[in-house]
Amino acid sequence: MSEGLTRPLTASERLTVSPRRLVAALVPLALAVTFVSAGTAESQVPQQSPINVTAGSIRLDLSQPRLTISYPHADVELEYIRKDQASPTGCATRDHEETEEGIVPDGVAYVTVAGVRYDLKQFHFHTPAEHHFGGRADPMEMHLVHQSAAGKLLVIGVPLRAGAPTAVDKVLAKLAPECGETVPLHDVNLNALLPGDHTTFRYQGSLTTAPFTEGVQWFLMNEKTVSQATITRFQSLFTSGDARGVQPLNGRTVTAVPQF
Repeated sequence: MSEGLTRPLTASERLTVSPRRLVAALVPLALAVTFVSAGTAESQVPQQSPINVTAGSIRLDLSQPRLTISYPHADVELEYIRKDQASPTGCATRDHEETEEGIVPDGVAYVTVAGVRYDLKQFHFHTPAEHHFGGRADPMEMHLVHQSAAGKLLVIGVPLRAGAPTAVDKVLAKLAPECGETVPLHDVNLNALLPGDHTTFRYQGSLTTAPFTEGVQWFLMNEKTVSQATITRFQSLFTSGDARGVQPLNGRTVTAVPQF
C-alpha cells in the first residue's frame, strides 16, 4: 500500500469525499438494517449497529476494493414484515421491529466486493434513520440487504430526506397492510434506488433487530431525497417509529472509500 492511503481525513478532505456536511467538519451521508442470519456474535467487544458516525471515527482508505453494483429493473413485491403474529391484536398494533420490505427475485440483482458476489435479497425502511451522522438523523433510512453464497451479509444503508421525488417514492406510493396482500411493483429500476455517487462509508456491525447478530458488513452511502408526502405516509403507519437506537462505537473506525 502506498504511504498515506490509510490515514485520518483532514477537514477539507471530509468535505470533498462526502457531498454534504452534517455538523461542522463532519460528513453527511447516511445509514443501516435487518435481516436473517445464523450464528452468534463472535467479538468480545460488542460491534453492534446502528452507530453515530463521528468525524474522528472516519478514515480514508483508497486501497479498499471497489463496490461493483449490478442492479437491473425487476418486479418486486412490497410486503409488511410482522413481528407479532402470536398477538391477538397484532394486526392493529405496530411492533417496533416491523417494516415495509421489498422482496427481490433470487439472483436478479447483486453487488461484488473483492471477488465475492452478494445477492440482493430485500430492501426495507426505518423511521427515523437508524444511523446518525454527527448526532443528526434523517427522517428515514433504507437498507438494501445482500447475502453471499457462504451466508455473509452486506447491507447498503441510504439515508432518506425530504426533497424532490425519486424512484423510492414509487416503491412507497402504496404501503402493504399488516394483515393483507402484498403490493406488486412492476419494472422497478433498482439502480435508481441508490444515490448517483457510490462513495461508501464502511464498518463492521450487526443486525439492528433481534438476534442482533454481528459480522455484518455495512456500506453507508450518501442520501437520497423523497417527497415529504412519502415520509408522512410511512411515518403515519409507524407512528412510534421502527428504528433501533445508536450503539457504542467501541473503538471501531469508519472507512471512507470514494467512488472511482
